Amino acid sequence: MTNFLEELYYGNVDPQVRGYRKGSHNLKVSKNINELEEKLTERLSGEDKALFLDFCNAYGELMGDASLDSFLVGFRLGAKMIFDTFCSDDAPFESYLKD
Repeated sequence: MTNFLEELYYGNVDPQVRGYRKGSHNLKVSKNINELEEKLTERLSGEDKALFLDFCNAYGELMGDASLDSFLVGFRLGAKMIFDTFCSDDAPFESYLKD
């Protein structure tokens, strides 16, 4: 990457492109959730099936919003740390090394 901002502009930076590591706990949990959802949708019918699928969709939407919130909060925290590091020299004591 030659220029981060340019790469971001052209869509070459995508923090959402991630996956699970082979054999990881998260991969096992994700597969288990998918299998359980499939089993339940096979067993349910009519209004019960529709209700369960509505629940799954609503929960997925909530998790997406929670992920966005965590990303924004984390990004802002990092930006504040960078701002404070490079744009502020406030400290409780005065330096004797200043001219």
